[in-house]
Amino acid sequence: MELFKWLNDQLLRMDWLAWLVRVLVEDGFGMDMASRTGASLHFFIYDVIKIFILLAVLIFSISWVQSYFPPERTRRILGSMSGFKAKLTGALLGTITPFCSCSSIPLFIGFTSSGLPLGVTFAFLISSPLVDLASVILLASIFNWSIAIAYVLIGLVLAVLGGTLIGRAKMERYVEAFVMHNPVLDIPQEQLTRRDRAQFAWAQVSDIFTRVWLYVLIGVGIGAAIHNWIPTGWIEALLGQENWWSVPLATLLGIPMYADIFGTLPIAEALVGQGIGLGTALAFMMAVTALSLPSLIMLKKVVKAPLLALFFGIVAAGIVLIGYLFNAFSYLFV
Repeated sequence: MELFKWLNDQLLRMDWLAWLVRVLVEDGFGMDMASRTGASLHFFIYDVIKIFILLAVLIFSISWVQSYFPPERTRRILGSMSGFKAKLTGALLGTITPFCSCSSIPLFIGFTSSGLPLGVTFAFLISSPLVDLASVILLASIFNWSIAIAYVLIGLVLAVLGGTLIGRAKMERYVEAFVMHNPVLDIPQEQLTRRDRAQFAWAQVSDIFTRVWLYVLIGVGIGAAIHNWIPTGWIEALLGQENWWSVPLATLLGIPMYADIFGTLPIAEALVGQGIGLGTALAFMMAVTALSLPSLIMLKKVVKAPLLALFFGIVAAGIVLIGYLFNAFSYLFV
């Protein structure tokens, strides 16, 4: 147990990095860590470097796994299943796909056009931005393993339940015609060498870094401001756990934003550090990743208003419920 704690502290939380940044801030920049400026600078440098290190390692590893599951192979796997098993598999496969809702929509189009049931494709679409293998590690590095595992499990439940409800609504007529009749080529996957997979993984690292680095900097900057500059009383008055509206408000605040889990985790970390309920912070994070306005605009291009409204309603209600549950039972995860 002690060995696991040491590995968790050094490899995930990177206590060694926090110490090095502290030395840099105090001795290199001559700032007092007890001051707001010094504490903010430490928070910013430490979180940015930690997230980028974890991203590089995790994206490479996940992309290596992903190289075994190109879209056509994924379609064949899902096509051979039905019912609950298919939806669960779709949600699980969403955990090894790209890291934002907008980048998941092209795969959603491909799966839908190949004839997969809407319930399966929407289970995938909900799961992909909310839950991925990297989010488990990052959540554990910022909070703890109990919170990380609970978040992933409840995210998968939301994906499967949402996919099931949409599937039973029989709303295929609300999918745009070009999606349903888009031809899919059944091309066998080429045999990839280890070098090919490594090149693919590094290309994914480069691509993801290009897309998320700015959001990470913005997210960490906002987190540093919340953590050290915005008075705790203001945040508690708006999003305090005793306020019944805190979870719905956090969900609504997250929708206009566009980022992925890597950019929103530092904000959630800062909110929890300021005494905001864990469920409220996670609701904000989930709304940003799963219901961002840009992704809804993209999805509107491929599905009609009734289906889009059903998707939004199910996911939004699920996020609010999850927020209340985490707030109510957060003591179990501390």
